[in-house]
Amino acid sequence: MDDLASELGMSKKTLYAHFSSKGALLQAVVEDKLRGADTEFGEITCQFESDFLGALHQLLACVRRQSEELQPAFMRDMAREAPDLFQVVQVKRRALIQRHFGKLIGEGRKAGMIRKDIPADLMIEILVGATDAIVNPQKLSQLDLPAKTGLTAIVTIFLEGVMTDQGRAKS
Repeated sequence: MDDLASELGMSKKTLYAHFSSKGALLQAVVEDKLRGADTEFGEITCQFESDFLGALHQLLACVRRQSEELQPAFMRDMAREAPDLFQVVQVKRRALIQRHFGKLIGEGRKAGMIRKDIPADLMIEILVGATDAIVNPQKLSQLDLPAKTGLTAIVTIFLEGVMTDQGRAKS
């Protein structure tokens, strides 16, 4: 808290006036990050509602930007020091994937670029499951991967599997 207060140019007392503990500060930061990601994903899916490839490319760029801030040490420390908050992050991440990638899959199917022989709910569960299995501190550390690389690989592998030949050719 000393370093943070110094970096922000305020006293620790002022910082604690807004946040009762390190945990409360961490929770506020994480909730703000999740809200920001949800807002940005929503703007993309609305802006490119009838442009599957445009939405796909923008959503992937957004995932990369958002995950660049997830440093391995931060994720490891959060999982160890605030396991309840880490669980909240996983639940909210699941909801973000379901809402925004679910919408993208629907648009991709309309455009003939996402396979129709696989149930959309199953596609989302596979994407969520892979994300939960890989984008966690233990697995990222074991694989020596930053979150950005793990997320990008998951989404790329997932999309290559669910896209039609036409979709892969155009992307």
